[in-house]
Amino acid sequence: MQFDFQNFRTVGQDNPDAWRDPLGLMLASTGEGVFGVDLEGLCVFINPAGARMIGFEPEQVLGQNMHILTHHSHGDGAHYPMDDCPIYNAFRRGEPCRIDSEVFWRQDGSSFAVEYASYPVFDQGQVRGAVVTFVDITERKRAQEALHRAKDELEVRVAERTHALETALQQLRELAAWSDAVREEERTRIAREVHDELGSLLVALKMDVGWLDKRLSEQEQRAAEEAQTMREKMRGKCQNMSRLIENAVVNVGRIITDLRPSILDHQGLWGALEWQAQEFVQSAEQELKWCMEVNEQRVLPEPMAMAVFRIFQEMLSNVGRHARARTVDVDMVEREGWLHLSVEDDGCGALPQAFESAQAYGIMGMRERARHFGGVIDIDSAPGRGTRMRLSMPLPDGEVLT
Repeated sequence: MQFDFQNFRTVGQDNPDAWRDPLGLMLASTGEGVFGVDLEGLCVFINPAGARMIGFEPEQVLGQNMHILTHHSHGDGAHYPMDDCPIYNAFRRGEPCRIDSEVFWRQDGSSFAVEYASYPVFDQGQVRGAVVTFVDITERKRAQEALHRAKDELEVRVAERTHALETALQQLRELAAWSDAVREEERTRIAREVHDELGSLLVALKMDVGWLDKRLSEQEQRAAEEAQTMREKMRGKCQNMSRLIENAVVNVGRIITDLRPSILDHQGLWGALEWQAQEFVQSAEQELKWCMEVNEQRVLPEPMAMAVFRIFQEMLSNVGRHARARTVDVDMVEREGWLHLSVEDDGCGALPQAFESAQAYGIMGMRERARHFGGVIDIDSAPGRGTRMRLSMPLPDGEVLT
């Protein structure tokens, strides 16, 4: 099984007889490493490509124990016992193998990922050794590792996006449920106010009108001396009816304002915001610091104006419900095509997590309104130093009154 490499390494030059050795020619021309070992594991031949891969000349390898030379350790440097080597099992047990999870070692002490196959060689039914073919699969392993990393990263991203979508969907469901609950609560409140306020006023008016009708029908039958007294009573009833009607008108106006602030139609967004701020601090007994630097001639589209107004109402509502503040600072500025509206208080403040809670429906509602028009809500708060809520919304190239 000894091979003479001198016979095929000079094909076409000074050794034309090398063409008569097709096996030697094939071994010399292949890019894969090929070597043979005898029953003691000693190298009996190796092709040039195989020798180059392990950093030797072919003559240096012949007669060497190939396991000790190039397969002595695992990839992590741990000792690789010869009895465990699959290459040797090929001639010890007659078991061929193909392995792509190990390394071969070079002369300089470095290693490379290898895929090798070992096949027993038989002569007259007896195993005489083994032939091993091997290739450097370092780049393949790198590509596989890169692919695995990319797959893992993709799975992580998909999991993150899935979790984010599930969270957003859950928040959307909760927000929708909260919105329905708020809508029903508002309807109930309006129904009660109509029943308790307007209903009682209208009943009182009906009773007074009935009293007047009855007294007018009896007036002709009364004596003259009673006429003066009756007129005074009727005058008093008319005055009371007038007050009831006036109260009914006030209550109807208040209910209508809660449903849709008509001041938006009459004074525009900027006037409505200032009116709302004044109403709030007057009711909450707080001090207002008001600063507005906007083009008051600008008219926003009605849906956007309503969104800004409702967000502002919710900001003030948060101050009233949670802040326990003495002063409310409202700052409104138009800069580089954006509207910046901030409400800052000197109240108790809160941890940032409180504004990111799944139950912070008011905050979610503000953010959804702002997001619909390309805006954002920023909140800066800490316990003991108050809260600042800021709406930033791009202004459209809308109409400006002249």
